[in-house]
Order: sequence, then structure tokens, then C-alpha cells
Amino acid sequence: ASSPSSPLWALPEELLLLICSYLDAQALGRLGQVCRRLRFLSSRDLLWRRIARGCLNSGFTQLGTDLAPGIPVKERVKVSQNWRHGRCRKETVLKWKCKQVAPFLMPWIELDGEYLYLSQAENIQAYGLCPDGTGLQRHPQAIFSGHQEDVCRFVLVNSHIVSGGGDGNIVLHKIHGSYSIKFSAHEQEVNCVDFQGGLIVSGSRDRTAKVWSLSTGRVGQCLHTVQTEDRVWSIAISPLLSSFVTGTACCGHTSPLRIWDLESGQLMTCLGTDFHRGAGVLDVFYETPSVLLSCGYDTYIRYWDIRTSTRKCVQEWEEPHDSALYCIRSDKNHMIASGSSYYGVVRLWDKRQTRCLQSFHLSSPTSSPVYCLRFSTTRLYAALASALHVLDFTA
Repeated sequence: ASSPSSPLWALPEELLLLICSYLDAQALGRLGQVCRRLRFLSSRDLLWRRIARGCLNSGFTQLGTDLAPGIPVKERVKVSQNWRHGRCRKETVLKWKCKQVAPFLMPWIELDGEYLYLSQAENIQAYGLCPDGTGLQRHPQAIFSGHQEDVCRFVLVNSHIVSGGGDGNIVLHKIHGSYSIKFSAHEQEVNCVDFQGGLIVSGSRDRTAKVWSLSTGRVGQCLHTVQTEDRVWSIAISPLLSSFVTGTACCGHTSPLRIWDLESGQLMTCLGTDFHRGAGVLDVFYETPSVLLSCGYDTYIRYWDIRTSTRKCVQEWEEPHDSALYCIRSDKNHMIASGSSYYGVVRLWDKRQTRCLQSFHLSSPTSSPVYCLRFSTTRLYAALASALHVLDFTA
């Protein structure tokens, strides 16, 4: 290698960046040890961006969108190696008394910047994340209530919380303010909700999915009622706001995954043709308007691209221990995280591989499903029957 005084390093910065763009992560790291100027040069986000897009959970989507612009890309690449190799610190950050109730009434979580939102019984509590990354603040900074029975599921979108409860009601809260709306939505439990573009979609044990308006003068008005002929366990609105997908219990003869037109409420298409009876879909997640993930009782994670085929998924991964999969999330690039029904097992998957990448047991020796999980570029939070766990990958 050339010395720091070499004419090579006297070149304009634009040319040096072009030369360094051909280096891999190891070479860039070594270059940064030569001198101060090269340490500064080799740490530029521009150089690490290409490397980061090939890493797990580095904050870049498959389309190149940066989801974590406040964190240096080089640091994200370093932490990404911890995700890949399973290097983390496990901690139980909250505990609560376990109620003997059905799975769909168990805790749900959402992350939003410096706060974690957790449903416990009929309330949703907002906990501040400790600045040093050690966990959650001891007491909730806000409590959102309104249901008479347990919150089954909630979403957090644009500073609004929309929740569905065992009382059949939907409640909308504005996080920063006292504004809230509550309306009767279903005859039985509201198992799932989503909220985008001024519309709420909800699914229930009463075998219907509904579309609700939040427009001025039409707040809480039901626009469409979809007869799903089966219990609805999961629901999600497409990023294009043109359709929504329902995941049902698969007790009938139709596919448990169906896409409906958001404007008319009419069935657009069914996904898959080879589901076995009882292969209910417990979670769905849109990565792009045409790509989504699903998981459920039949132990498979499925990756669907509706541009390619609606009859068969593009790729699938099977839970190794034949356990139902309660929840999934992805970094919208290479990584998937899943939570299974036994012993609080969280697994990390690389879409470019067929086998599980890493697994973590959070509730041994007692057994509990992972009902919900969320992650940032540095930490993963998992809600089990009686506790909230965190995996810190900065360790």
C-alpha cells in the first residue's frame, strides 16, 4: 500500500472516494488505521452504503431507502455482523402477571423513535427507551385507554394509535393530545387492524373484515363489510392504498390469504392453492406494494410477489421444530425475524439462504409463544405471555 505521503493520497477527494469504492469492508477498515485523513475518508457513508445494502438489517430497504439516516453507515455494518452471527445481550425489561386467556388477547408492541408501545390488558402504555440503550424507563410516560376488554392488536401510524379490542370496538388515539375516537366495529373480538391514508381496516372473529372512514364528517362510518366466511387473524393495507390483504383461519375451502379492493371491497385475488385445512395465517407484512410475507399455524414463512404469481409463493422457509409461527417482521431487504409458539423462540433468517440463520430461546424452561416482535437496527424486542425481552446487538 502507498504511504500517507504518497502522491496517490494527494489526489482530489472525489477521485480518492472513487478508488476506495472498490474496497470491501475489511480493506476499508484497514485503510482507516493509516492516518487521520484516511480514517475520515474511509468512514464516509458514501463508501459504506454499497456494503450496507448487502448486509442484514443495516437500515437500507431493497429499493435503497435509508430507514436510519441518523446512524453512521459504517457503524450499522459493524452491528449487522452481530445480527448475522447472533452476538447479543439478552435482557428481560418488563414482567407482568400472566392471564390465562386466548392467544389473540396477548401483548402487542410497536416501536416509534424513542418510545416502545405495549398493550397490557385493556390499555396501551408508552415506555421511553433509555438513552444508553440499557432498556426501558421504569414507568410508562403515557397510557391510552378506551376498551372494556383486552386490546387484541394495535398499530401506530403517523402519531396515531388504532386498536381493536375484545369488546368489538375500535379506538383511535392521537399520541400528542387528548383527541380520541371510539366506535363499535364488530360483533366479536377485533383480532387485527391496520390504518393508512385516512382508512382503517379491521378483521374479526365474527368472520368479517371491514373498511372504515376517518374523513371529516364520516368518522367511524363503515364503507365496506367483507364476508370472509372464516375468522380473520391478520390484516394489512397495501402501501399503494389500493387494496388490503386478510389472513384467515383456513377452516373452509378457500385460501386463507386473500386480497380485496380497498375502494369497492370486492375480492381481487387469492394467494396460494395448496394450504391444508387449519393452516391459519397469523401475521402478514407488506415489504413493497407487490411483495408481502405471511406466516401461521402450518409452520411456514412465505414470500409472495404478486407480479410473478398468485398461485405459488416465490420462496418459503419452514420452522425447524414444527411450531406455529405467530409473528414476522423484515428489514425490507435481506432479513426476516420470526416468533414461534414454543419456548419463546425468535429466529433470524437470511432470504438468500434456505436454513435458519440464528435462533434465541427467551422463555426456557417454561414455554410461551412470541406473540409479537419489533426491531430497530440495534435491538429486537419480543413480547411473550408474561414478559418483554430485548436482544441488544450492540454488545
